[in-house]
Amino acid sequence: MVVALETKGLEKSFGSNRVLKGISLEFRSGEVTALLGANGAGKSTFLGCISGAEAPSSGQILIHGEEHSGSSPRESIEAGIGMIYQHFQLISSLSIADNVFLGSEVRTVLGATDRRAQERETLSLLLSLGLTLNPAATVGSLSVGQQQVVEIVRALRRDPKVLILDEPTAALSHSEVSALLELVSMLARTRDIAVIYVSHILSEIVHVADRAIVLRDGVVYEDRRRGEFEISDLVDFISPNKRLPSARDTRDASAEIALGLSSFSGSASGPVDLGVREGEIIGVFGLLGSGRTNLVETLAGVRPTHAGTARVGGTVLNARTPRDAAARGIVLVPADRKLQALFPDMTAVDNVVLPHMRKLGKFGIRSRRSERAAFDTIADALAVHPREPDQAGGAFSGGNAQKLMIGRWTNPASDAKVLLFDEPTQGVDVGAREDIYAFVRAFVSEPGRCAIFTTSDYEEAVSLADRIVVLHEGEVQAIIDSSASEAELMSLAFGEDTTLSTQ
Repeated sequence: MVVALETKGLEKSFGSNRVLKGISLEFRSGEVTALLGANGAGKSTFLGCISGAEAPSSGQILIHGEEHSGSSPRESIEAGIGMIYQHFQLISSLSIADNVFLGSEVRTVLGATDRRAQERETLSLLLSLGLTLNPAATVGSLSVGQQQVVEIVRALRRDPKVLILDEPTAALSHSEVSALLELVSMLARTRDIAVIYVSHILSEIVHVADRAIVLRDGVVYEDRRRGEFEISDLVDFISPNKRLPSARDTRDASAEIALGLSSFSGSASGPVDLGVREGEIIGVFGLLGSGRTNLVETLAGVRPTHAGTARVGGTVLNARTPRDAAARGIVLVPADRKLQALFPDMTAVDNVVLPHMRKLGKFGIRSRRSERAAFDTIADALAVHPREPDQAGGAFSGGNAQKLMIGRWTNPASDAKVLLFDEPTQGVDVGAREDIYAFVRAFVSEPGRCAIFTTSDYEEAVSLADRIVVLHEGEVQAIIDSSASEAELMSLAFGEDTTLSTQ
């Protein structure tokens, strides 16, 4: 196989922080290579250097044997590097064809955009992938999985030698994930592209990867071929001496009800009848569109309650806004931290204490000492890395940025009693997951507290939850304990009949 991309002694430092420490790797045409590592291992920086988003401090990047400076994303694209990000770079109001050609439109002799030519070429690309989408359809009318395909088609139009997919299945449904994995395999083999696939979902890696490379602390820690690794091996490589937590059921039947839901309904979820006891962790399991996000957002005051009641500590909750809910102790860590929570240009400490500055201050004046103490408490409890309070929030890796968002609502200045998570470990590596799981367990161990999280990940559901509420099209299919099998949970999530009874 031809070496499509090679790095020789690639290094990158940010000030005194040496992130990449001499990475030498080859990526071959026709292969899918998984790039793995804990948050902070150097994955994003390595990909940034390849894609032109970051300038290496030293070392070489070669594409088909020719040295590549990678001084800008545009130069990297022209050199044959295609990058598909976790957050789509599409304009929803434009057509598929317009998005595919955005920035490199086909022009008529008079200089106008030749949309017919663009649609013909887009259709040809779609058909070559076995897809029957209409090139004139607006991107906003497509499903998330179809939008992911548009991103791939846009990259393929430039005939890339290397295609990088960064967490491509984060927002996809179960069926869309399967279809995408098949498409990725086909692209590598039929188009002779070197595919670099980044995902924290290890079952995907075992399914799609011909090779798995694990980075740790800026160096290559493991490089294995298909057949030389299983999921358990990858867990050990990424986070040595750590294992995914086993199922738990620590309910105290005599504990008080911390959160009570009676026929509680949102616009796309419910009715839900549920009593969450102090110390209990509830998982809300469902597929994309099941209403799981709608449920927690309604509880948090992001969306209006349509019917029923919620009681916190026995008192009826009447939250019309997130501020109302937070005042009653109900807080939400959303799924998309970049768009919904994190302020990338603000410091880590400011991100953590933002809602509590007045409380931490004195006489209306901010107290930097109190704010730093609150940050230090969270950094210790959640193992935030690097422990740099003045570093910009956007400079932290995915898992550490998520820890900052959790810390926003659980630091010593917070009065949170009910901690809500929407996909708490989306885009988070195994090690950071365990840190978050341990923290949630510690949080609910305090009097009057409980937690509810949504997930479409079976392992997460049974690892963290005491009980699991399964939703299908907004309706509760069952409330079961975490000993349920994956087949049972998925059957319920798909709305199929089951013998499992509600609790």
